[in-house]
Amino acid sequence: MGIISWIILGIVAGFIGSKIVNKSGQGMIMDIVLGIVGAIVGGVIFSAFGASGVTGLNIWSLIVAVVGSVVVLWAYHQISGKRTL
Repeated sequence: MGIISWIILGIVAGFIGSKIVNKSGQGMIMDIVLGIVGAIVGGVIFSAFGASGVTGLNIWSLIVAVVGSVVVLWAYHQISGKRTL
């Protein structure tokens, strides 16, 4: 995937993940960064269970990235001490 695809996927996954975890988001840049990291983490998690990770700019990759984004955002909130719900 190209850098533009990662950014687009990161924006969407970060936005959706932040709405799932804390309803307000972390800010545009932080949502993008955590979304991209979430896509990588989601790919690792799904690969560990035998499924394919991020395969391109498609629905499956978005699902993987959102799952990873939720995990990363949850961990971020645990480390930073912010309440999630």
